[in-house]
Amino acid sequence: MIGVEIINHYFPELTSSQYKQFEKMSGLYQEWNEKINVVSRKDIENIYINHILHSLGIAKVISFKPGADVLDVGTGGGFPGVPLAVLFPETHFHLVDSIGKKITVVTEVSKALGLKNVMAEQVRAEQLKGKYDFIISRAVTRMKEFHGWIHNKVKKESVHTLDNGILYLKGGDLDEEMNELKRPYSVYNLPDYFQEEFYETKKVIYVPL
Repeated sequence: MIGVEIINHYFPELTSSQYKQFEKMSGLYQEWNEKINVVSRKDIENIYINHILHSLGIAKVISFKPGADVLDVGTGGGFPGVPLAVLFPETHFHLVDSIGKKITVVTEVSKALGLKNVMAEQVRAEQLKGKYDFIISRAVTRMKEFHGWIHNKVKKESVHTLDNGILYLKGGDLDEEMNELKRPYSVYNLPDYFQEEFYETKKVIYVPL
């Protein structure tokens, strides 16, 4: 298994406490995955590449500012929100999923990592009342449907290098799906940042709102 070194390789500015948090993450997910299946058995062996580093692909596109509010929709076991919360300890992350036992895993993993900037909640995105700088997710549904859930949950005023909007981790050929949306968007190809074969077709899709 490739370990925490790969995170440090791509993010060499990690503090010693961030390094320790990333190091601890793998064991926590293995332990919780035996009780509540949030990561496929095959993937748990490759958790650093397939889940943790993949989540951090968003951090190659944007650096979240202190005090920013980020919503992770359909977070599952906490991806991409938990790894990003370690990398950006001054940013507030609200992780939501409609399945309660997945939120249990997020809550317990966040607690064990000492993350004070994560709020995990069992709720559907459409029911949320808050406003956020960015809405992140990892391929929970087609973009048009996702946009319908969250388009009115974005703050008007942007303070980052990118205007507020959606940052979505997706793979494969997305032309048809993105054309359904009928909105401008940008594509960031993860092989431009990570050399592992897993990233060959992986992308971050950015949709300004």
